[in-house]
Formats: sequence, C-alpha cells, structure tokens
Amino acid sequence: MFFYDPTYLIFMIPAFLLMGLASWYVRHAYSKWSRVRTGSGLTGAQAAQRLLSTGSMYGVQIQGTNGELSDHYDPRNKTLFLSNGVANSPSVASVAIAAHELGHAMQDAEEYFPLRFRSAIVPMVNIGSNLGWILIMVGLVFLRSTAFGLNIAWLGVLFFAGGAVFALATLPVELDASSRAKRLLAETGIIRSEEEQRGVNQVLNAAALTYVAGLITAVLQLLYYVFLVGGRRRN
Repeated sequence: MFFYDPTYLIFMIPAFLLMGLASWYVRHAYSKWSRVRTGSGLTGAQAAQRLLSTGSMYGVQIQGTNGELSDHYDPRNKTLFLSNGVANSPSVASVAIAAHELGHAMQDAEEYFPLRFRSAIVPMVNIGSNLGWILIMVGLVFLRSTAFGLNIAWLGVLFFAGGAVFALATLPVELDASSRAKRLLAETGIIRSEEEQRGVNQVLNAAALTYVAGLITAVLQLLYYVFLVGGRRRN
C-alpha cells in the first residue's frame, strides 16, 4: 500500500536509485576483474587457504556454495562459504572476495565488538522488521478513536528502527573486513602489481557502496514512518 503513497515515493525513489547504482557497480567491478588473472595464479579458495595458514586460523573450514556473489562467512560453524566462481577462479575479483570473507573470520576469532554487536541484534531486527509495520498500521487505524493508537504506532516505528541500527552496525564490520583483505593480499604476495591492487580496491569499494546504500535506504524508510505517524498526530 505504501507504493501508492506519493510521499513514500518521495522518500524512497532516491534510495531505489542508489541501490540500483550500487548493484550495477558491484556487478561491473566483479565482471571486469574476474577476467584479470592474479600474478600468483591462486584461486579464491587457494588464497583463502593460504591466508588461513598464515594467520594460524586452522579451525575455519572452506566450503562451496551455490549462486553468484553468494560468498559469506558463518560464525556459527566457523565456515567460509565461497561460490564456485570465486573458489575456482584465479582472478583478482576472486581473491578480493575470498580475502574479504576471511576478514570476517578474523573478526570472529578476535571477538571484534562491532561484529558481536551486529550478531546480537539480529533477533531483534528480525522481529522488528516483521512486527514494526504491523504495529504502525494498527496504531494508525485506531488513532482516530483512541490516543492509545498513537502509542502503538510509535512503538511500531521504534521496532522498525532496528533495521536502521543493523545497517549502521554493518558498515564498520564490512569496511574493516575489506581493510584487512587489502592488507593481507599485499603482505602475503597473493597480489603483486599496482594493477591488481587497483582491482582489489575497486571490487571491495563497490561492495562497500552497497552497504552505504543499504544504510541510506533503511534511514529513509524509517524517516518516512516517522513522518507518517507524526503527520497523523498533527491531523
């Protein structure tokens, strides 16, 4: 129903455009640098294994996963999941992505606080994202008949704010993982030229843009709900 509200579109069209641009930039960077072979000749999986050995992180496992750009680290079972295109390709893009995900494994091993905080709020965010908008709608329905409806609506806004908090907490986690990846790839000789370094930077910076876009989207959506409930209160 929000898509029929012109005010919602005013808030969200900039976010949709930014998300689309970020998605295009990620795929463009990945496509470009997945065709450039690393001087070391290591695939993403081999690069990850070397970095694990260098960092003495022998408890972390490496497994394959389906899909494209579906790479991730799961702290619950200490497993680094790499997509086939990343695991088996000796490209600049592959080693950049593998090293980034390994950065998350390092954060987990060090009990990096932003990562721990983000993981801790996941249950709250999952509940809030589903319950928040329901409370807002219920509150607005009862707003005309009872002042209690306004309290319910604001409670929904508070629940929904968890998404923005999660997006904000995600940003330092991802930026730190990328910073670790850039440093490790250079220090271990997995990348050896300025061109390769430029490719790693472009791939990881493109990925970082998606998290910035996600944060802006979450904040704008939250502001829309604040405007919606605040406007009904004034009326």
